[in-house]
Amino acid sequence: SSHEHKLNFKKSKEVCLSYIQDAMLQKQWQRAADFLTSYVESLEKDYSREHIGPSEMIWRIGSEILWHHSHSSMKEFNYFIEQMKTLGVKRYLKVCLEHVFHLLCNGQIDEAYQNLSLAESWRFGEQTAIQDKEMKLIQAYRGLLDYYSWSKQKNILLEHGKCVDGFADLSVEQEMHSSFRKAAVNLKEIIKIPGVWDLFVKCYVDLLEFYGDHNEARQVLNEYAYNSKFPANPNAHVYLYQFLKRQGESKKSLISALKILHDIVPSHELMIDFNTMLQKSKKRRKRRLGLEVIFAALDYAGWKENVKAWSCLAKQVKQIVISEKHLDWIKQEWNSRKDWWPAFHFSRYLAKRNWQENKSLSYEKALVAGILLGKDCKYFKYVSHQGCKAQVKRFRMLKKFVNRHSPVYLRISG
Repeated sequence: SSHEHKLNFKKSKEVCLSYIQDAMLQKQWQRAADFLTSYVESLEKDYSREHIGPSEMIWRIGSEILWHHSHSSMKEFNYFIEQMKTLGVKRYLKVCLEHVFHLLCNGQIDEAYQNLSLAESWRFGEQTAIQDKEMKLIQAYRGLLDYYSWSKQKNILLEHGKCVDGFADLSVEQEMHSSFRKAAVNLKEIIKIPGVWDLFVKCYVDLLEFYGDHNEARQVLNEYAYNSKFPANPNAHVYLYQFLKRQGESKKSLISALKILHDIVPSHELMIDFNTMLQKSKKRRKRRLGLEVIFAALDYAGWKENVKAWSCLAKQVKQIVISEKHLDWIKQEWNSRKDWWPAFHFSRYLAKRNWQENKSLSYEKALVAGILLGKDCKYFKYVSHQGCKAQVKRFRMLKKFVNRHSPVYLRISG
């Protein structure tokens, strides 16, 4: 019966899709391609009985298989994607974008630009308005390629300077300005829409800075970082900080930008810069924040062997210990960490490994370990012993320093 046929077809379709999924997960691309072929053929046979509309599934699965298949070619992918563009107007622009990404990954920049231009001129009744966001993306990526063209022409002019043939030089310059205008228009439009537009923002700011429009660049970056309609984005604050630094802005402005970045991502690599600026401040609360920043960074595994970070912490801890002022700062930071930092940072195993791989790292860590955990700390004892055994002067001085200030450990540990 017709009903039974539909049930059997639905079941076989689901089984076939599960086989495709299994093959893709195991990276068996030829097997996945064979099952997809069977899946498409079964749909063609049953199309008159029941309208399934599976074009998006075929597009996404087919693209993935062709991307990874060892015997697929760009020609085959182009043919497949052109077929997919005709299967459904609702997905036309999305398919165009994927086609462009594939072309760019294969270095076919001119072909990608041509496809974006064709997609931008696409119109299909009400679908044009419905796909407004996709159209803006099409225009934005075309702006990105215009920026790429501008950048290439700019480098030609900067590298070669004045050409012998003045007309050739003028031609490149005119083409460069034309690319700038086209790129600026499209990039400016896309970054007005709330979202994460890191690459587009960076390119647009680069254009503005090159032509000396620093006020516009600052406005764009401030909007991107502080507009509440945009999602929280650490990179927005990184770009603002880097711009302010290039412009020679005050330490106050730089610290303000990095403070927000610290609140969002305390493990960001710029926390070294942040700590350094805070330590140079004459204000006590900023130096206190600096200690908090470097302790917080070292809470993360990615920082465990960062010599600069341990050097920053060792330097500040040493200053506090010598002056005997603000020991409460160290105590406050250490209280929340004393249960897990010893195993995380200061085990005997790590002492051996650090000594073998990086003696500068082991020195900085040993100083911190000796102050926080006392002269009986496993890490400090091993490293100081090895350093003295190797007759390295600074390790002998390190041992003397920690022994001399051993009462500090008692005050910190409570």
